[in-house]
Amino acid sequence: MSSSSAPNTIAPDRIAAIGEQALLAGFQLAGVTLHACENEAETLHAWSALPVETALVILTPRSARALGPALSDSRSPMTLVLPS
Repeated sequence: MSSSSAPNTIAPDRIAAIGEQALLAGFQLAGVTLHACENEAETLHAWSALPVETALVILTPRSARALGPALSDSRSPMTLVLPS
């Protein structure tokens, strides 16, 4: 997104989604970077590999459980957990 973006908007490349592909595939249509994960190890790897510029991470409930305390770190990006 260019520097002429409207104020208070988040560039799509700064939004990521981590979790089961079947639950998150639609977010790709909006430009969200998808990290498809089917187990805890993949989820932890995707979380640790997020670019520092990531502003928002959309998580499936299973991904949120796998990340546990990491979500409480004040240095972490904002997260949104999809409802079960």
